[in-house]
Amino acid sequence: MDGRNYSVVSEFVFLGLTHSWEIQLLLLVFSSVLYVASMTGNILIVFSVTTDPHLHSPMYFLLASLSFIDLGACSTTSPKMIYDLFRKHKVISFGGCIAQIFFIHVIGVVEMVLLTAMAFDRYVAICKPLHYLTIMSPQMCILFLAAAWALGIIHSLFQLAFIVNLPFCGPNVLDSFYCDLPRLLRLACTDTYRLQFMVTVNSGFLCVGSFLILLISYVFILFTIWKHSSGGSSKALSTLSAHITVVIFFFGPTMFVYTWPHPNSQMDKFLAIFDAVLTPFLNPVIYTLRNKEMKVAMKRFFTPLVSFRKIS
Repeated sequence: MDGRNYSVVSEFVFLGLTHSWEIQLLLLVFSSVLYVASMTGNILIVFSVTTDPHLHSPMYFLLASLSFIDLGACSTTSPKMIYDLFRKHKVISFGGCIAQIFFIHVIGVVEMVLLTAMAFDRYVAICKPLHYLTIMSPQMCILFLAAAWALGIIHSLFQLAFIVNLPFCGPNVLDSFYCDLPRLLRLACTDTYRLQFMVTVNSGFLCVGSFLILLISYVFILFTIWKHSSGGSSKALSTLSAHITVVIFFFGPTMFVYTWPHPNSQMDKFLAIFDAVLTPFLNPVIYTLRNKEMKVAMKRFFTPLVSFRKIS
């Protein structure tokens, strides 16, 4: 090979989620409602944090960043999936497939780093409250965000380096509703066992490693709260429980897909729907319904609109 891509496959065919029209209709309604709700909720969080001076703090900066990346998470695969539910022949171009893989991995790593940064933020707030504003300075928050995007892009480009020169010369059917590396590698017209192993190690190690770091961090924080129980412990526990819930919802499906030795197609599809549609919807719900400051900020935002409507 001289470095060029010898692919003769111009598009890939998705088998989709199911062949039952009744289930497809149910999925269409379910996915569409959750997609609209996810977009609305995350946009509202980003707008509230940006415009409300009461929310200009490190914790809410990271939360707004997470909501922004969730806008990308629910838009990378969901619109195509919803559109394909109308179609019998579900296809994606070769370039579109590569682009989807790129953004899936960028967004995934950025979200992992942001969740780690949010855990660090809670650790500093609870364990070192007197030094919180010094440690979690605006420069530190921007550094976390820049590091998240840099790591995401580097990781994604590293993943794509596995497939840019692979020959795709015939099989083009993916038993899924979106493109991802493990399934795509199986379609290459060459032995990709080593590449599949490297992809699994790369993504799996990243997922499991990040999850373990977060788990240890939260255990340490909870131990600190228990050891120095005070009047503010209930608020801290409420905030932590929201963070832990989001971490479990995000990492659970991702770790199963990239670390399970014998993946099940239907289980993978179910978890992929969960990760693509439900998790971005749950994030704003969890963070807003369990956060008094966010609810007050949204109330301040909506009150003038309601008053104006009544006057007009």
